[in-house]
Amino acid sequence: MGVRISAMAHITVAAAEAIIDQGFKVLDQGFVRLVDYLGGDARIVQAARVSYGEGTKTLREDKALIDYLLRQRHTSPFEQVIFTFHVKMPIFVARQWIRHRTARLNEISGRYSVMRDEFYLPSPKELRYQSKRSKQGRSEESIPADLQEKIIALLKQDQGDVYGHYQELLEDGLARELARINLPLSLYTEMYWQIDLNNLFHFLRLRLDWHAQYEIRAYGDAIAKIVQAVAPLAYEAFEEHILHGRNFSRSEIAALKQALDPKKLAEAIAESGMRKSRQAEFLAKLELNAPTPETES
Repeated sequence: MGVRISAMAHITVAAAEAIIDQGFKVLDQGFVRLVDYLGGDARIVQAARVSYGEGTKTLREDKALIDYLLRQRHTSPFEQVIFTFHVKMPIFVARQWIRHRTARLNEISGRYSVMRDEFYLPSPKELRYQSKRSKQGRSEESIPADLQEKIIALLKQDQGDVYGHYQELLEDGLARELARINLPLSLYTEMYWQIDLNNLFHFLRLRLDWHAQYEIRAYGDAIAKIVQAVAPLAYEAFEEHILHGRNFSRSEIAALKQALDPKKLAEAIAESGMRKSRQAEFLAKLELNAPTPETES
């Protein structure tokens, strides 16, 4: 796992150290960069075992413990792992981003700094018609090539015009805080963003979902790579139980119980590779007491 714990219990992770200050390119001009981190898988384990003073054990035991903690939603040990990112994204992405109010951030200020001539232009393949099923998303239907060219040209022209006006206002001596007010949502901004792993998993659960807007999903993909480097066991558990897991309502569980064949379910559980404790939890979720092949008469 590449983890070293010094006498002062400061944790460094080799894979994380290798990507510190390395920019992960996102979209046409954006990036995500890991500035700093506190802890990793070993910190989660230490925090969970602090009540009886045991340090890290074997990798297998640590993996099982982390998996159990995430599966049972014992989230406080994950809050001990903290990430600080430097991110550059279009303002419209930043407006979605800061809805996650469980982080600390500091964004570049257009009152103090002259904003750079950097705007997001979507690639032609990402241009889609408005979805007829979703009021907030794009459809899967591609826009014809000639219309793609027209749209890109209009966006580029508007961005160039408005930035030219911004520069003209600054040259006329207008205060930066006023000169900026007509700049569009496609303008790039930057911020430092600090968040603990528990809340970062919540961010990723939402922003890696296919319902999320493509542009913020692209940032979610980059952040996920960084999290995998810092806390690979925790990220594996996140993928297993949260990102690719699903919850069922009471009515849905009732429908499943009616449709399931207990014998086939027992066979499927036995072939799944899940540990016995996981098998028991699965049956409890479905409110079933299906026999396992070992106990079936």
